[in-house]
Amino acid sequence: MANSDRMLVLRQLPIAAGAIAGTALMLNRLFTPTLTTSQSRSDVVGVIVSAVLILMGLLWQQIQPRSPEAVDLEGQDVFDLEETLPEEIKTELAWASHLLLTNTVTKSVVVVWGDRVLLRRGTMSGVSTVTPGAILKRVLEKQKPVYLVQLSLYPGRDEFDYLPENTQGLICQPLGQKGVMVLGANVPRSYTKQDENWIAGLADKIGDSLTGANAL
Repeated sequence: MANSDRMLVLRQLPIAAGAIAGTALMLNRLFTPTLTTSQSRSDVVGVIVSAVLILMGLLWQQIQPRSPEAVDLEGQDVFDLEETLPEEIKTELAWASHLLLTNTVTKSVVVVWGDRVLLRRGTMSGVSTVTPGAILKRVLEKQKPVYLVQLSLYPGRDEFDYLPENTQGLICQPLGQKGVMVLGANVPRSYTKQDENWIAGLADKIGDSLTGANAL
């Protein structure tokens, strides 16, 4: 059972327990011909407990929102590396992108260095060129990552037309002064703070390697 399914069952458990207990108390009262004083008191306590369980379940539904659901990205699987790159750079980009695709919610990886697209890997749209827009330019200028937790809410999302149209979340991570790594996810609000820190460390390593490469 998936984690989201288990959480849904747990959220509904108090409501189910309260409803079952309340129904059992009502049936017991209907089929009991003579009620004692102690039984009446027990029934009152049981009704209160059942009501509290149902109320707790309803409150928990509001306090514990459902986790966002993954979508199937609309695109094609791609693995493109610029042919003129040194072999050690190709190996590092392939290794880093594999780690991102297999250990995070990332489904699309694009590495841009200057005006060159060094890597496209994962699910992509039919657009192969990358034209830096306002967001990528700000990342390069400020040297700070941008995390768009739900891409559909941002009017500037059109600059990422090389990613699937229904990409849910996105991170733009600087690679030194000349490069940016763009990561697309199929789940909104999915990258944790630990993911962001790990991605930043990986980007620093890639940026250092690209800066030191003679061919770049």
